[in-house]
Formats: sequence, structure tokens, C-alpha cells
Amino acid sequence: MRRRRVIGKGKGTFNPEDEKRVKHTQIGAWDLYEEKQPERVPGSSRLKLDSHIEHFFEVYNCLPYVGRMMKDVGSIRECWVFFGVYLLLEIVASLIPALSLWYSSQLLTIVESALKNRTVDKDLLLHIAIGRVLCTTMNILFSWGKTKAGRYLNLRIKQYYSGYMFQTMARLDVPTFEDSGIQRQLEQVFTPDSRNSIVWEVVTVAVRLITTVLQLASQLSVLVSVLKHQRDGPLLAVLSFSQTLITWGTQSPYMPPVWAATTKNEDYLKMEGLKRTIGSSSHRKEIVAGGMWEYMHSEFLRCSKALGSKASAFFPMYNLVMVGNQFPFSQLLRAPLRELPQIVFTLRAVQYPSSIPLSLASLNLITQTTSSFSNLLVSFFGQTTSVADSLSGIRRLYTVMELSNRVQDGTVPFPENQQTLQSGISVEFRNVSFRYPESANYALHKISFKIEQGQLCVIVGKNGSGKSTILKLIARLYDPEEGQIFIDGHDIKTLKLADLRRVTTVLFQDYTHFPLSIKDNIGYGNPQHAKDQERIEQAARLGGADEFINKLPENYDTYLERPVQDMYSNLPEGTKTVFGRSVDFRGLRMAGGMRSTDSSGLSGGQMQRIALCVPSFLHNVA
Repeated sequence: MRRRRVIGKGKGTFNPEDEKRVKHTQIGAWDLYEEKQPERVPGSSRLKLDSHIEHFFEVYNCLPYVGRMMKDVGSIRECWVFFGVYLLLEIVASLIPALSLWYSSQLLTIVESALKNRTVDKDLLLHIAIGRVLCTTMNILFSWGKTKAGRYLNLRIKQYYSGYMFQTMARLDVPTFEDSGIQRQLEQVFTPDSRNSIVWEVVTVAVRLITTVLQLASQLSVLVSVLKHQRDGPLLAVLSFSQTLITWGTQSPYMPPVWAATTKNEDYLKMEGLKRTIGSSSHRKEIVAGGMWEYMHSEFLRCSKALGSKASAFFPMYNLVMVGNQFPFSQLLRAPLRELPQIVFTLRAVQYPSSIPLSLASLNLITQTTSSFSNLLVSFFGQTTSVADSLSGIRRLYTVMELSNRVQDGTVPFPENQQTLQSGISVEFRNVSFRYPESANYALHKISFKIEQGQLCVIVGKNGSGKSTILKLIARLYDPEEGQIFIDGHDIKTLKLADLRRVTTVLFQDYTHFPLSIKDNIGYGNPQHAKDQERIEQAARLGGADEFINKLPENYDTYLERPVQDMYSNLPEGTKTVFGRSVDFRGLRMAGGMRSTDSSGLSGGQMQRIALCVPSFLHNVA
């Protein structure tokens, strides 16, 4: 299966529950929802005019970013010198196959002369042998030179843009960085372990497109000169070329343009969660200290047995079920066409027995050359998509570099008088309300209080009541949805962020949890009673977590961190949620299969309460 890049479809929504517009297919443990498309004739070409038009407009829209890229790359020291060497080597190397083909065609002249005159032109044969050796040698040397120059360019370009990306990552505030749409954007452009930078990929794609055109033009000219002097040459070329055309026109189907996939299979979710749990070092102490591994192993085997052949990630399962069931039309067509050139040669040999050596040489040369040329031609058309994809990568890179923070900086210096800090600062909340991203419940709602300058204040409350949230709002890690916060009488939004954070200090606390449901996180504290729902709920009451757990949409079955992410393509911009989870492209169109990130949205205090339920559960079952 090939994953098709789809240009954004603009406004609109994608609703998996709309049966009129969306088709549902069960694929193993996955549910695939795809926007219904007009029926295609089996075996018809997937290269449609509208796709090329989309690619053209995508390239056009990316041209301003390409200009910025060229300006930035040009500012790198010695870059243009190495790029000139690299481009020259690429151009010369693209002409070598045509030169090698011309030398091969001269062998036919020698064979024909030997049949007619019973003599061999030794000088020409020596010239051909030396020429072919030189072609091979030059190809090796040029490949080595291109690799050296390319590696240097890639390294310098990657180093240059890594500074930009570091700045982009470092300056993002908390709500912007935590946004799932922003995270997907960053993942696409910021891959520190990637061998090639996005910019270098654009350069190589553009150079490859130029050299492919040169190869096509040079090889076509030589191929025409060979065919016009050979009996049945054009016929053999057409038969060989048709094999590639059939292969091209009957390729495996693309993923549908708009689609989404999720899994609701509890066994698969638990199995994947268990695999992530035992593979993470952060959970190792709990697993060993709690003697959980044997129970986890038995649960894994149970889930695996229940799933059977369904226990697979989405794309492998899609390949197995959807692509694997396709009837091999192209193979049935290619098989007889593959034999037709041999049949033509056989018939011609019967008619002209004396020409068998020449016909055999012509057959091999023409079929090999035509096959190489046709594959190169198909590659050229395929590269139009690569150009659009690569240029989209440049657009994504520069768009990410210009991301704006949600917490806007103020303009008022703070404090106006440094000496006042010795007496502390005053803090006032006026009807402040706040909800964490992707959470439906308020962490703070209509909160008002005032702490005078120099006062020591201790905020006491149950977990999840908003104590940590108050500190985060004072440090402006987030801004409230409603109400105002004042520091020394100034609206906190008017103060310079750097000044505010310089005079405040916040100490955070964190807790580890398994990428499983709340029920499993509590129950795995004692594997022998892990499925005792009544005792789990009693432990939650003792730990003070039952109240907020029962308010969650899935209660105890809520996953603190979903172990299997949903998969979806470029959905219309109006789509904000799929399967009840947030989708946000932030105005930036994505390529390939996207993954949603979903968490429970619980506060730090609530997570602490769940952690405290484990000893309560142990004590309860003792």
C-alpha cells in the first residue's frame, strides 16, 4: 500500500458517524472511516488530472518559501561552491547512461559487419571496450564526488537550520507547546536524528528532477538512432514499453483522500498498553516491587489469544486485508507481454536464419534499453508529486518557525522599583476561571482572593482543587479564560513576561502512571485482585479520587494516556474532533497519516490521588 499525500481540502468537516458521506470498514481490531469517493474502474490509472493540478497549485503556493530558503542557504559560508560542484557532477553523471548506451549500440555494428564481411573491426571494438570502461569508472568517481559534496552540504544546512529550530522549540510557551496540533507540526519538521534535513531533501529532489530530464532527452536520442537501423526495432520497443505502462497503470491503490481510523477493541488497547508499560524504564520499579510481571504476562497472552490475527497496527493490517485481497490484473497482463518480444524474435529467426546473432543482440539491447527508459519516464512523472511534497515541507518548516505563542508578552517593566521586592508582592484574583486544554471541567471557576504585600499565604485544599493551577496562572504559564489577575495592582497581562518570571519561582511535582486505564493503574497494585471492580472503587474512595473519576466520560475505563493513537489523513479544516478527541491543524496542512494525541486532562493533584489509590487498594485487599 502506498500512502498518498493529499492537499488540504479547505473548509468543511469530517464526521465518522455520517453514514451518507462516510464509509465504515472493519479491519482487524481497527475501524476505518473514509470519505466516500466515486467508484473507480479496476485496473484504471490512479494518476488523475485533478491530482496534477493540486500538485501544481501546491508548488505555486510554496514558491515564496523557496525564495526564503535559497536566501538562507546562500548565506551559509562556502555553500554555493560545494553546491556548484554537486550540481555539475550530477549533470555530467546524468549523461553517462546515454553514452554507455551509444557504445552498446556500436556493438551491433560490429556484429552486423562480422556477419556480412566475416571480419571484425578491432579498432572499433577496442574503442568501445575502452569507452565502456571509462563510463563505468567515471560513474563511480562522480558518485563518490556527489556523495562527498552532498554530505558536506547536508551537514552545513542541517547545522544552520538546527539553530532556528532550537530557538523555535525553546521559545514556545506551555499552552502552545502542549497543543496536539503544534506537536504534530514540530514532529514533522524537527527530527534531530534524521540523516537529511528538510531543506536538503528539497535540493536533492529539484536536482534529481533536472537530471532526470537530461537523462530522458539523451537516452531518447540514442534510442531513436538505434531503433531506426534495426529490423522490428520499433515493435520490440513498443512491446517492452507496454509492460511498464501496464505496471504503472495498475498500481496498488492509494489510501482514500480523507480518512480516519481508531480502535475500540479493549484487548488490543490493553495489549499495546502492557507492551509500552514493560518497555519503559519509568515503570520498572513499580513492576518489580509490586510483583506484577507474571500477571501482566498472563493478561498479555490472554489478549493476544483473543485477538488472534487481529493483533496488528493499522497500516500492516490495512495491507493484509485491503491490498492483499486485490486480484493480480497487472501480473496477468504482464506475463504474456513479457514473452511477446521472444516470440517476435523466434518468428524472425525462422524467416531469416542467418540473422539470428544480430537479431539476438538487437533483442537484448532494445528490451534492456527500452525498459530502462520507460522506468526513468515513470520515475519522472512520479517526481512531480515528490516536488510538491518537498516544497510543502519547506512551507511547514518556515510556518513552524513563525509560530506565535498563545501567552502574549506585556509591555510594562516589573517591578518599577527593585527595592519593593524586598517587601514581597501583592496578588489578586478577580472572578478567575480556567480550564486546561482538552478538558471539559474547570480547574478554577469564579475564584477571587487577594494576598497583600508581605503576607505569607498557604493554600490548602484537596487534590484537583486548583492549588497548582493558581501558581501556574501567577507565573503566566497559562492565561485564564475569564477574570483578571493583578500583581502589585497591575494587570498581569500588561507586565513583561521575562520580568515577571524573574521575580517568581515555582516548584512542580510529577507522577508516573501506566499508559493503561485508571482501573488498571489502581488494580495492578495487587495483580491477584486486579479485576475486582468493587475493591478498586473502594480504594479510589479511600484515596479521594472517586469523585472526579466518576465525572469522567468513561469513568474507571478512562485511559490516563491512550496507548494506541488514532490515525487520520488531512481532514478538512472545520474538523475539530474525531472520535471525541481533539484535532487541530492550526491552519497548517499535514502530509501522510496523522496521529492524534490524547490524554485524560487530569490535573497534577488528581494524578497524585490516583497514585495514592494504589496503597489504599493494597491495604484494602490485605
